[in-house]
Amino acid sequence: QVQLVESGGGLVQAGGSMRLSCAASGRTFGYAMAWFRQAPGKEREFVAAISWSGGMTAYADSAKGRFTISRDNAKNTVYLQMNSLKPEDTAVYYCAARYSLLRVVVTTMHEYNYWGQGTQVTVSS
Repeated sequence: QVQLVESGGGLVQAGGSMRLSCAASGRTFGYAMAWFRQAPGKEREFVAAISWSGGMTAYADSAKGRFTISRDNAKNTVYLQMNSLKPEDTAVYYCAARYSLLRVVVTTMHEYNYWGQGTQVTVSS
């Protein structure tokens, strides 16, 4: 079992930056991680993913060039650095985990077994 707790959300102006953190506890060894988001009235969508080793990453087109996913396995924490934020980035951001030691990343929601409670990110125009 893995427990995930997101933090770092809040209110920021368009063009600003924000860093989200996801702290994992429990049996954390070997878990690939990802960030998803869900805006009001919309489906949850993939944002970024990172392999267990950190050697592989993937981004949604909307995140490429602006967001960076990283991890510190010594701290059992995954980060999402978000720059040049836009109002359309407003959403609840969720951290997710799936067990995989492979050097691959997965972008589909149903492949992830564990989820955090989410953290609200609001970008004002």
